[in-house]
Amino acid sequence: MSEDRKVAIITGSSQGLGAAIAKKLSERNVNTVINYSSNEDLANHTMEECIKNGVNAITVKANVSNDDDCIKLVKETINAFGKVDILVNNAGTTKFADHTKLEKLSDEDFINIYKVNVIGPYQMIRAVEPFMKKNGFGSVVNISSIAGKTGIGSSIAYAASKGALNTMTLSLAKALGPEIRVNTVCPGFIGTGWFENRFGKETYERIKKDQENITPLNKAGTPNDIADSAVFFCLEGSEHITGETLISDAGMHLNLPKG
Repeated sequence: MSEDRKVAIITGSSQGLGAAIAKKLSERNVNTVINYSSNEDLANHTMEECIKNGVNAITVKANVSNDDDCIKLVKETINAFGKVDILVNNAGTTKFADHTKLEKLSDEDFINIYKVNVIGPYQMIRAVEPFMKKNGFGSVVNISSIAGKTGIGSSIAYAASKGALNTMTLSLAKALGPEIRVNTVCPGFIGTGWFENRFGKETYERIKKDQENITPLNKAGTPNDIADSAVFFCLEGSEHITGETLISDAGMHLNLPKG
Protein backbone atom coordinates (compact mmCIF):
# COMPACT_ATOMS: atom_id res chain seq x y z
CA MET A 1 0.00 0.00 0.00
CA SER A 2 1.36 3.42 -0.96
CA GLU A 3 0.30 4.96 2.35
CA ASP A 4 2.53 2.46 4.18
CA ARG A 5 5.65 3.46 2.29
CA LYS A 6 8.32 5.50 3.96
CA VAL A 7 8.94 8.98 2.53
CA ALA A 8 12.41 10.36 1.87
CA ILE A 9 13.67 13.84 1.05
CA ILE A 10 17.03 13.81 -0.72
CA THR A 11 18.56 17.25 -1.15
CA GLY A 12 20.64 17.91 -4.24
CA SER A 13 19.24 14.84 -5.95
CA SER A 14 18.81 15.85 -9.57
CA GLN A 15 22.00 14.05 -10.56
CA GLY A 16 25.11 12.28 -9.27
CA LEU A 17 25.14 10.76 -5.80
CA GLY A 18 21.81 12.31 -4.77
CA ALA A 19 20.04 10.82 -7.78
CA ALA A 20 21.63 7.42 -7.11
CA ILE A 21 20.38 7.52 -3.50
CA ALA A 22 16.87 8.48 -4.62
CA LYS A 23 16.75 5.65 -7.16
CA LYS A 24 18.02 3.07 -4.68
CA LEU A 25 15.47 4.17 -2.08
CA SER A 26 12.71 3.88 -4.68
CA GLU A 27 13.90 0.35 -5.38
CA ARG A 28 13.31 -0.29 -1.67
CA ASN A 29 9.70 0.93 -1.98
CA VAL A 30 10.31 4.41 -0.55
CA ASN A 31 8.44 7.44 -1.92
CA THR A 32 10.99 10.06 -2.92
CA VAL A 33 11.21 13.84 -2.97
CA ILE A 34 13.75 15.00 -5.55
CA ASN A 35 15.24 18.37 -4.63
CA TYR A 36 17.07 20.62 -7.07
CA SER A 37 18.24 24.21 -7.10
CA SER A 38 18.68 24.87 -10.83
CA ASN A 39 18.36 21.91 -13.24
CA GLU A 40 14.68 21.03 -13.44
CA ASP A 41 15.14 18.72 -16.43
CA LEU A 42 17.58 16.46 -14.61
CA ALA A 43 15.36 16.48 -11.53
CA ASN A 44 12.36 15.41 -13.60
CA HIS A 45 14.41 12.61 -15.16
CA THR A 46 15.40 11.32 -11.71
CA MET A 47 11.77 11.54 -10.59
CA GLU A 48 10.65 9.51 -13.60
CA GLU A 49 13.28 6.86 -12.87
CA CYS A 50 11.97 6.56 -9.32
CA ILE A 51 8.36 6.31 -10.48
CA LYS A 52 9.37 3.45 -12.80
CA ASN A 53 10.20 1.49 -9.66
CA GLY A 54 6.56 1.65 -8.60
CA VAL A 55 6.66 4.42 -6.01
CA ASN A 56 5.40 7.98 -5.92
CA ALA A 57 7.84 10.84 -6.40
CA ILE A 58 7.81 14.61 -6.71
CA THR A 59 10.34 17.33 -7.45
CA VAL A 60 10.77 20.47 -5.36
CA LYS A 61 13.00 23.41 -6.22
CA ALA A 62 14.77 24.73 -3.12
CA ASN A 63 18.15 26.15 -2.13
CA VAL A 64 19.07 24.61 1.22
CA SER A 65 21.15 27.64 2.20
CA ASN A 66 17.86 29.55 2.41
CA ASP A 67 15.79 28.69 5.49
CA ASP A 68 12.49 29.64 3.83
CA ASP A 69 13.30 27.24 1.00
CA CYS A 70 14.01 24.45 3.50
CA ILE A 71 10.66 25.03 5.17
CA LYS A 72 8.95 25.06 1.76
CA LEU A 73 10.63 21.79 0.77
CA VAL A 74 9.36 20.04 3.87
CA LYS A 75 5.91 21.63 3.60
CA GLU A 76 5.49 20.40 0.01
CA THR A 77 6.58 16.93 1.13
CA ILE A 78 3.96 16.89 3.88
CA ASN A 79 1.31 18.18 1.49
CA ALA A 80 2.10 15.41 -0.99
CA PHE A 81 2.66 12.47 1.36
CA GLY A 82 1.48 13.46 4.83
CA LYS A 83 4.78 12.62 6.50
CA VAL A 84 8.55 12.45 6.17
CA ASP A 85 10.57 9.52 7.52
CA ILE A 86 14.00 9.97 5.94
CA LEU A 87 16.16 13.01 5.21
CA VAL A 88 19.37 12.69 3.21
CA ASN A 89 21.38 15.92 3.31
CA ASN A 90 23.30 15.49 0.08
CA ALA A 91 23.40 19.03 -1.36
CA GLY A 92 26.87 20.49 -1.21
CA THR A 93 29.21 23.03 -2.74
CA THR A 94 32.90 23.86 -2.82
CA LYS A 95 35.56 26.13 -4.24
CA PHE A 96 38.77 24.68 -5.63
CA ALA A 97 41.77 26.32 -3.98
CA ASP A 98 45.32 25.11 -3.40
CA HIS A 99 45.72 24.44 0.33
CA THR A 100 49.14 26.11 0.35
CA LYS A 101 47.86 29.38 -1.13
CA LEU A 102 45.82 30.86 1.71
CA GLU A 103 45.08 34.02 -0.25
CA LYS A 104 42.89 31.98 -2.63
CA LEU A 105 40.09 31.77 -0.04
CA SER A 106 38.14 34.77 1.23
CA ASP A 107 35.80 35.09 4.17
CA GLU A 108 32.96 35.13 1.66
CA ASP A 109 34.14 31.78 0.25
CA PHE A 110 33.98 30.24 3.72
CA ILE A 111 30.54 31.70 4.38
CA ASN A 112 29.11 30.51 1.06
CA ILE A 113 30.46 26.98 1.56
CA TYR A 114 29.26 26.78 5.16
CA LYS A 115 25.80 28.04 4.18
CA VAL A 116 25.25 25.01 1.95
CA ASN A 117 27.38 22.34 3.63
CA VAL A 118 26.64 23.04 7.30
CA ILE A 119 23.82 25.52 7.79
CA GLY A 120 21.74 23.91 5.03
CA PRO A 121 21.68 20.47 6.68
CA TYR A 122 20.91 22.06 10.06
CA GLN A 123 18.00 24.02 8.61
CA MET A 124 16.65 20.91 6.88
CA ILE A 125 16.88 18.86 10.08
CA ARG A 126 15.16 21.61 12.03
CA ALA A 127 12.36 21.69 9.45
CA VAL A 128 11.71 17.91 9.52
CA GLU A 129 12.17 17.44 13.27
CA PRO A 130 8.56 18.04 14.41
CA PHE A 131 7.17 15.68 11.77
CA MET A 132 9.64 12.92 12.54
CA LYS A 133 9.09 13.33 16.28
CA LYS A 134 5.33 13.15 15.72
CA ASN A 135 5.75 9.88 13.80
CA GLY A 136 8.06 8.52 16.46
CA PHE A 137 10.63 7.67 13.78
CA GLY A 138 13.16 9.44 11.65
CA SER A 139 16.49 8.78 9.99
CA VAL A 140 18.80 11.59 8.93
CA VAL A 141 21.84 10.84 6.79
CA ASN A 142 24.38 13.60 6.23
CA ILE A 143 26.62 13.21 3.20
CA SER A 144 30.00 14.48 4.31
CA SER A 145 33.43 13.67 2.86
CA ILE A 146 36.70 12.03 3.70
CA ALA A 147 37.94 15.63 3.59
CA GLY A 148 36.24 16.18 6.94
CA LYS A 149 38.25 13.32 8.47
CA THR A 150 41.65 13.88 6.86
CA GLY A 151 41.84 17.57 5.90
CA ILE A 152 42.35 16.83 2.21
CA GLY A 153 39.97 17.96 -0.50
CA SER A 154 39.17 20.71 -2.96
CA SER A 155 39.90 23.48 -0.46
CA ILE A 156 40.52 24.09 3.23
CA ALA A 157 37.10 25.72 3.50
CA TYR A 158 35.46 22.60 2.08
CA ALA A 159 37.37 20.27 4.41
CA ALA A 160 36.52 22.48 7.39
CA SER A 161 32.83 22.51 6.46
CA LYS A 162 32.71 18.72 6.28
CA GLY A 163 34.50 18.45 9.61
CA ALA A 164 31.84 20.74 11.06
CA LEU A 165 29.11 18.55 9.55
CA ASN A 166 30.64 15.48 11.18
CA THR A 167 30.65 17.20 14.57
CA MET A 168 27.09 18.43 14.09
CA THR A 169 26.05 14.84 13.44
CA LEU A 170 27.30 13.89 16.91
CA SER A 171 25.51 16.81 18.57
CA LEU A 172 22.21 16.17 16.80
CA ALA A 173 22.32 12.42 17.40
CA LYS A 174 22.43 13.18 21.12
CA ALA A 175 19.80 15.91 20.92
CA LEU A 176 17.18 14.21 18.73
CA GLY A 177 17.07 10.67 20.08
CA PRO A 178 15.32 8.40 20.72
CA GLU A 179 12.92 9.16 17.84
CA ILE A 180 15.44 10.43 15.29
CA ARG A 181 18.72 8.81 14.32
CA VAL A 182 21.46 10.95 12.75
CA ASN A 183 24.41 9.44 10.91
CA THR A 184 27.00 10.48 8.35
CA VAL A 185 28.59 8.94 5.27
CA CYS A 186 32.05 10.18 4.30
CA PRO A 187 32.80 9.31 0.67
CA GLY A 188 36.19 9.50 -0.95
CA PHE A 189 36.47 9.96 -4.71
CA ILE A 190 33.14 9.63 -6.55
CA GLY A 191 33.19 9.30 -10.32
CA THR A 192 30.35 11.51 -11.53
CA GLY A 193 29.51 13.50 -14.63
CA TRP A 194 30.08 16.68 -12.61
CA PHE A 195 33.63 15.58 -11.83
CA GLU A 196 34.33 14.76 -15.47
CA ASN A 197 32.87 18.07 -16.66
CA ARG A 198 34.93 19.96 -14.09
CA PHE A 199 38.29 18.45 -15.03
CA GLY A 200 37.78 17.14 -18.57
CA LYS A 201 37.69 13.53 -19.69
CA GLU A 202 41.46 12.99 -19.87
CA THR A 203 42.18 14.33 -16.38
CA TYR A 204 39.13 12.57 -14.99
CA GLU A 205 40.30 9.21 -16.36
CA ARG A 206 43.77 9.77 -14.93
CA ILE A 207 42.41 10.59 -11.47
CA LYS A 208 40.10 7.59 -11.65
CA LYS A 209 43.00 5.31 -12.56
CA ASP A 210 45.09 6.76 -9.72
CA GLN A 211 42.30 5.95 -7.29
CA GLU A 212 42.18 2.38 -8.53
CA ASN A 213 45.92 2.09 -8.00
CA ILE A 214 46.19 3.61 -4.52
CA THR A 215 43.16 2.16 -2.75
CA PRO A 216 43.44 -1.22 -1.00
CA LEU A 217 40.31 -2.39 -2.82
CA ASN A 218 41.65 -1.16 -6.18
CA LYS A 219 38.41 0.69 -6.84
CA ALA A 220 37.36 4.21 -7.76
CA GLY A 221 34.05 5.04 -6.12
CA THR A 222 30.83 5.39 -8.10
CA PRO A 223 27.58 7.08 -7.05
CA ASN A 224 25.99 3.65 -6.62
CA ASP A 225 28.77 2.53 -4.27
CA ILE A 226 28.23 5.46 -1.93
CA ALA A 227 24.44 5.33 -2.29
CA ASP A 228 24.45 1.81 -0.84
CA SER A 229 26.09 3.14 2.34
CA ALA A 230 23.54 5.96 2.64
CA VAL A 231 20.57 3.64 2.09
CA PHE A 232 21.88 1.34 4.83
CA PHE A 233 21.52 4.17 7.36
CA CYS A 234 18.05 5.03 6.05
CA LEU A 235 16.32 1.68 6.43
CA GLU A 236 16.22 -1.63 8.24
CA GLY A 237 19.44 -3.00 9.67
CA SER A 238 20.71 0.25 11.17
CA GLU A 239 18.04 0.85 13.83
CA HIS A 240 20.64 0.49 16.60
CA ILE A 241 23.04 3.04 15.08
CA THR A 242 23.14 6.80 15.63
CA GLY A 243 25.94 9.36 15.75
CA GLU A 244 28.09 7.19 13.47
CA THR A 245 30.45 8.33 10.71
CA LEU A 246 30.98 5.75 7.98
CA ILE A 247 33.94 6.20 5.63
CA SER A 248 33.18 4.79 2.18
CA ASP A 249 36.31 5.23 0.09
CA ALA A 250 37.64 1.76 -0.85
CA GLY A 251 40.21 2.22 1.94
CA MET A 252 41.78 5.39 0.51
CA HIS A 253 42.08 6.91 4.00
CA LEU A 254 44.45 4.12 4.99
CA ASN A 255 46.95 5.43 2.43
CA LEU A 256 48.50 2.01 2.10
CA PRO A 257 51.39 1.63 -0.37
CA LYS A 258 51.07 -0.95 -3.08
CA GLY A 259 52.73 -4.22 -2.13
